[in-house]
Amino acid sequence: MPSTHLSLHYHLVFSTKDRRASIAGDWRPRLHDYLGGIVRALGGKPHGIGGTADHVHILAGLRAADSLASMVRKIKASSSGWIHQAIGSRYFAWQDGYGAFTICRSEVETVAEYIRAQEKHHRGRSFQEEYIELLRNCGIEFDERFLW
Repeated sequence: MPSTHLSLHYHLVFSTKDRRASIAGDWRPRLHDYLGGIVRALGGKPHGIGGTADHVHILAGLRAADSLASMVRKIKASSSGWIHQAIGSRYFAWQDGYGAFTICRSEVETVAEYIRAQEKHHRGRSFQEEYIELLRNCGIEFDERFLW
């Protein structure tokens, strides 16, 4: 085949350091907008961004030329720098790890809607419960002692 064709959509999930509720509701939409801008600046396409006070979800189409780990590292570093400077939260930090789940193009809108409804969704269950369900649904083995 003389050309390359890709459909690389990732559902990224990462939390604040120690899952502290440090993303305030009054600036959360600005953070989500900023995260979308970072994804675009890195050559990706944000399909949905949402979250609560202690974590974010990003659904993005990413380029194959960049490693997933590198992209997530750049997103987290740039956004924490923005939070320090623009918001003035000098001690804000993201947790080291993250979750990344591949999404078929036909599921992008469904997952984007799920991400946009995070506030409502988390009225009924915690981030920990949600994350464990994501891992189980994707068949990812884990030891809960090392998740948090």
